Amino acid sequence: MELQPKVNIITLAVADVQRSTDFYSQIFGWQPSTDSNENITFLKLNGVLLSLYPKAKLAADATVQAAGEGFRGVTMAHIAASEAEVDDIFAHMASHNVTIVKPAEKAFWGGYSGYIADPDGHLWEIAYNPYMKQDEHGNVI
Repeated sequence: MELQPKVNIITLAVADVQRSTDFYSQIFGWQPSTDSNENITFLKLNGVLLSLYPKAKLAADATVQAAGEGFRGVTMAHIAASEAEVDDIFAHMASHNVTIVKPAEKAFWGGYSGYIADPDGHLWEIAYNPYMKQDEHGNVI
């Protein structure tokens, strides 16, 4: 059997579901779906759900230890339509006191990017990639 090349849900382990829900809804502007409740938040993205779930419960469900901080070996990326849009996003993040891990700058690979962190330290790359095509909805094609 071969898996279809798709991702349906990305779940972030968070310390406080409400705090993270507030961050993503108030700062990113993403609204929780009606499937959300006090135990889990689902944010509908373009064809993918981002879920926010308590770290200890997620670790228990996966039968792994919850301990461990620092770099998680994973980043998520938001691809902007231009360098100016990247700068606008960083200005918005800064105005909300979001942790800017690396300010936007010209990247070695020919694009323009930087990193921010959510309240639990999950890294988001905000980037313009001149080589990556997007459809009219901002989906990578």
